[in-house]
Amino acid sequence: QVQLVESGGRVMQAGGSLRLSCEASGSILSMNVMAWYRQPPGNQRELVASMNSDGVTNYADSVKGRFTISRDNAKNTVHLQMNSLKPEDTAVYYCRAWGVHTTKGYEDSDWGQGTQVTVSS
Repeated sequence: QVQLVESGGRVMQAGGSLRLSCEASGSILSMNVMAWYRQPPGNQRELVASMNSDGVTNYADSVKGRFTISRDNAKNTVHLQMNSLKPEDTAVYYCRAWGVHTTKGYEDSDWGQGTQVTVSS
């Protein structure tokens, strides 16, 4: 089974930059879509950014121009570079993967445990 581990979250000042990482494990041969979601306090989980295996990206309007998603396929890792952080970026950040080709077939990942990002004004 594919497992995801997010890291990099911390308390930041507004205007700062932070890089999140998510590493996938589980006899992975390739992954189609990898994405970052976030869940602000008291709100539903929302898509932040995604990237498919062709490098096509998609961003939430609220993070366009500030966040950048990238992948290291050799390391089964996806990153989220977060610049110009705002207090409203405060959330637990999760990654997810779809169309994961493993030695046992294809599957979609479950959610990782998440990493907390807190941005103070």
